[in-house]
Amino acid sequence: MADSTFARPPAVLMIGTGEYTTGYTVEGASKSDKKTGVVALVMLDLQLRGKVGTLGMCGTDGLKMPAIRAHMKSVLSGYAGIDPSRIQTWPADGVVNHKAYLEAAEAFGPGDCAIIFTPDDTHGRIASACLARGMHVMITKPPVKTLAEHLALVAEARKVNRLAVVEVHKRFDPIYADARDRIASSLGGFSFFTAHMSQPKHQLDTFRAWAGRSSDISYYLNSHHVDFHEWCMRGMARAETTDDGAQDGASSAPDGFTGSAGHAIYTSSWVAPKSDVHSQQRWFYMGTRGEINVDQAHRGYTMATDEGGFASVNPLFWKPAKDAATHAFAGQRCYGYLSFEAFIEAAAACNEVGATAILEAGRRSLDSGGRPIEIVYDDVAAETPRAIRQVEY
Repeated sequence: MADSTFARPPAVLMIGTGEYTTGYTVEGASKSDKKTGVVALVMLDLQLRGKVGTLGMCGTDGLKMPAIRAHMKSVLSGYAGIDPSRIQTWPADGVVNHKAYLEAAEAFGPGDCAIIFTPDDTHGRIASACLARGMHVMITKPPVKTLAEHLALVAEARKVNRLAVVEVHKRFDPIYADARDRIASSLGGFSFFTAHMSQPKHQLDTFRAWAGRSSDISYYLNSHHVDFHEWCMRGMARAETTDDGAQDGASSAPDGFTGSAGHAIYTSSWVAPKSDVHSQQRWFYMGTRGEINVDQAHRGYTMATDEGGFASVNPLFWKPAKDAATHAFAGQRCYGYLSFEAFIEAAAACNEVGATAILEAGRRSLDSGGRPIEIVYDDVAAETPRAIRQVEY
């Protein structure tokens, strides 16, 4: 196993080479607002900023790798300092290998990061393999498809003392975050929530080629707002029952809520026509003392071009437009970027715990006339220190 020096930025293995990672789809360049991809461009920018080390990218079909690399060169080479040729790829060109992630992970080690954007039914086994190598993992939503898988993955991450997080970027949307704070602080008990998310029909072709029948539209789209609603309800309500049209929530908090049932409806669709946005997204929340209505797709910012026609623009999520003066990537404050940066920073902070413990132990040893200072771990396999203490003779 290749070891990682925790003093350096973590290396990152991106697993999955589809639209969200590279902007490449079965039809070529994505027709959505993610033509540049998101994950790979964010990682290349973080590398430019010194926050990550070497980069790798792994798919299953090496027959597509030359086309993917050509696409990335075409859409990313115009950004100052961004060079997608620095990303090592798996499997080898021309080779189809559905377990290529195992070979790719061999090039990474403890303290490095894996970012998993693959079909839902593959998340669990890929994350397990990366955790077993001591890597921190970030998984696209939903992390897995069953509660049993979810609990097993939590247990595996705890066993090896590594981060395992879900990429829920809507929590970083400043409007969503503000709404969540208002819901928690001033709108009373939960009464009703409804959310809608739709994408145009051609997204079916992208999804069919990517995941086939291994997932469905609710996992793919409703997961956004189910997570956001659950995040808002922490300490206020919990899910009790579900049926075809509603999710009931009953208060479980001890701070004065009545325990009455609220209702939530999450809808998603792939029958929308081509529109001014790729994803129609909106939600409504009603509490016992107020309500909130958010149209996520329309931020009051529109444009029209000869090539693209009329469009609603949301640079709060993703900003592929280059800096006008430097031609550098300028989307570091977008919530589509921030979710990944937060994961990398958290992983680096976890890695630095060991170095901090060594430095503190050294200082305490000097201050005590050279007496040995023990670094304490929870068990023999743990790599992150729990405490330091002076050795007693």
